Amino acid sequence: MRRLTSSIVLTLALVLPLLGSPAQAAPARRIDYTSWDTPAQLRTGALAAVRLRSGALALTAGATSGRWTSPWTRPGFRLNRLIASWSARTPGDSRVRIEVRGRAGTTRSSWDTLAVWASGDRFVRRTTASGQADDLGSVNVDTWVVPGGVTAYRLRVTLVRAAGQKASPTVDEVGAMASLLPDTADVTTSRPGVASVPGGLVLDVPRYSQMAHSGDYAEYGGGGEAWCSPTSTSMVLGYYDALPAPRAYSWVADGHVDPWVDHAARMTYDYDYDGTGNWPFNTAYAAAQTGRAFVTRLRSLREAERFIAAGIPLVASIAFGRGELTGAPISASDGHLLVIVGFTDSGDVVVNDPAAATRAGVRRTYDRGEFEDAWIPASGGTVYVITDAAHPLPANSPGNW
Repeated sequence: MRRLTSSIVLTLALVLPLLGSPAQAAPARRIDYTSWDTPAQLRTGALAAVRLRSGALALTAGATSGRWTSPWTRPGFRLNRLIASWSARTPGDSRVRIEVRGRAGTTRSSWDTLAVWASGDRFVRRTTASGQADDLGSVNVDTWVVPGGVTAYRLRVTLVRAAGQKASPTVDEVGAMASLLPDTADVTTSRPGVASVPGGLVLDVPRYSQMAHSGDYAEYGGGGEAWCSPTSTSMVLGYYDALPAPRAYSWVADGHVDPWVDHAARMTYDYDYDGTGNWPFNTAYAAAQTGRAFVTRLRSLREAERFIAAGIPLVASIAFGRGELTGAPISASDGHLLVIVGFTDSGDVVVNDPAAATRAGVRRTYDRGEFEDAWIPASGGTVYVITDAAHPLPANSPGNW
């Protein structure tokens, strides 16, 4: 289960000030994903005791900490939500800290910590830092919330290693999804798009059940309903043939089905949030396996269809009440992750829903309108985009898809 950081928990009243009367046209859904990925893009940031090495940020010789700070970034609207993503490696006793600050007019916020993260947990317990409501924004698990909005933001990444350690943490991509969403729960069902071709289009994503792990490892959430996110992430990694090597999950007790799911739960566990549903912790884990992964939001299933047509399954965050998602294996959820794997020729969405009791029941087809009602108002259309070099992203409109 994933506690939503959008309308379910924060309430729609906090999403943004009212944008006109009901008689007016529905306001636009403003979403921008910006990343610093290539060496040229990373060089636009300010480097302190950090250098570029093989296309990634690394500490300079002898430094135990250093920083990269992005330039001020203007998405073109007054954002009130931001979710950062990163791709990093943290060998030995090392870690990275992700921070954000915003600007509204002449006012600048303090730096708010979004995550202290490491790929393992031997030396560092990865955490978020909910709260920090001292000025313009605050942090709710993995989401920076700015009720009044800001027009620009900066990200800051601090790399840290233990004294005397030679191996440096490295960061090869940093990004952020900024959004400004309408204060309404009304969703107009989108028209079928490029993946709703004759016969439909469904990707061959393997099927894993989170419920098969009920009672597994209480220290990482206990499996079952708590593991929808790492189970969904693992299904996408399996699709790319990018699951971790058996030695990575050799610690899992014999007899556990799909032990790589137990491993993913451990590697995505947020010790502050006390769960495995942290969105960017899942994409950071996946990025190390496939090469690229990040969190963004989409405006409708028409945009999701562009990814399916490109061969890229999506992990989507939904929430629904009793009777609101026909055919779901659970009656209701205030926060659930599943994998969009395709579309029927009529435009309905085909998913791998890990809440099924067994693998055999994971593949489901949901009504397009019901799914969008469960996805867009609840999480703002949040998805994990996980991909590899063989599956380039679909060409995007300015800032998003």
